[in-house]
Amino acid sequence: MKQTILVVEDDNMIRELVSIYLKKAGYHVVEAADGEAAKDSFLHQYPCLIVLDLMLPKLGGEEFCKWVREQERNEVSIIMLSAKVRTVDKINGLKIGADDYITKPFDPDELVAHVEAVLRRTGQFCQKIVYDGLCIKPRKGEVLLFDKQLRLTKHEFTLLFHFMKNPNVVLSREDLIQQLYPNADKNVLDRTIDAHIKKLRVKVENNPQEPKRICTVRGMGYKFVQ
Repeated sequence: MKQTILVVEDDNMIRELVSIYLKKAGYHVVEAADGEAAKDSFLHQYPCLIVLDLMLPKLGGEEFCKWVREQERNEVSIIMLSAKVRTVDKINGLKIGADDYITKPFDPDELVAHVEAVLRRTGQFCQKIVYDGLCIKPRKGEVLLFDKQLRLTKHEFTLLFHFMKNPNVVLSREDLIQQLYPNADKNVLDRTIDAHIKKLRVKVENNPQEPKRICTVRGMGYKFVQ
């Protein structure tokens, strides 16, 4: 899965230029033109890295950076990309949470090199699957919903990981039983799986206004809707 980078820049030409070069380098890019839009993208997309302009409308880059660093279990890297060239501005940017600071005008290839260098140090934290505010980190055993940690049982975590690895694929109860009880000495009833999924749904579908994430496919099983 591609690593996700959030590009926060109000200048359309610069934002598009940065996005083009990052996409060519193999990254999945999400764009935001102001600080408030960036907050929404952050909570839904869980980027591995943010390329952040400082002079933004609605919510400035410094304020957005501080907000990001206040979020729970936040491991995202931040590269500030700014027209502020004074040493004091660079020092302040690093103090409030940036991992790197690049001044404008800039070379897009150099920016990509900085992104790659930062992710070499932090990329291990980007091993996750994300869909619309729901994030699972299999190596850390964590699940986040809009940046709030969920407490799942072992079986619930296993089910959710299997669902998110296979989005939009109908998974039979037999397949799900095999995922949870691969070495079971006795038959596991279908209603056992149904009970686990019912509890999982309560935790990952906490907003009745949003579409269901795990849907029942009558006569076939369940699927995670992406």
